[in-house]
Amino acid sequence: MRRNRSGRRRASAFAVLLITTVLTTTVSCEASDASDRFVALEVGSHTFEVEIADDPDERATGLMNRDELAPGRGMLFVFPEAAPRSFWMKNTRIPLSIAYINSRGEILEIRDMEPLSLDPVPSRYPAKYALEVNRGRFGQLGITAGTVVELADLPGWVEGR
Repeated sequence: MRRNRSGRRRASAFAVLLITTVLTTTVSCEASDASDRFVALEVGSHTFEVEIADDPDERATGLMNRDELAPGRGMLFVFPEAAPRSFWMKNTRIPLSIAYINSRGEILEIRDMEPLSLDPVPSRYPAKYALEVNRGRFGQLGITAGTVVELADLPGWVEGR
């Protein structure tokens, strides 16, 4: 009997080790995939680390359900073509500014957005990209309409480029 219990203990320990390894590997892969979606984006003479939202699900979720956005971080929304855009702040608790950007990388306009507001914040001109950062950050850095965003440096996996 003693031998049987010892064998069961070893099997149980092996099962726990196997499950832990699988879970750790899965979480590591997911974290790696998410961090691979951040790129350095030059906006005028400033650099932002931006998360890319280039598919419909990512664009629909955006920065929802987050409590903060680190300084120097943002989210770049990439669309397949330039068109009038409109954003809202449903389930978004962070006060943000949004820059609507044309296909040449020129900022067309910058608008501030209120946390949790369901009011649309439309672009006045067709935009292929939109960049969200902490509210007021563009102004603090002197980034205005006409500032150029270096889109040529975006990685090849960015859809819609």
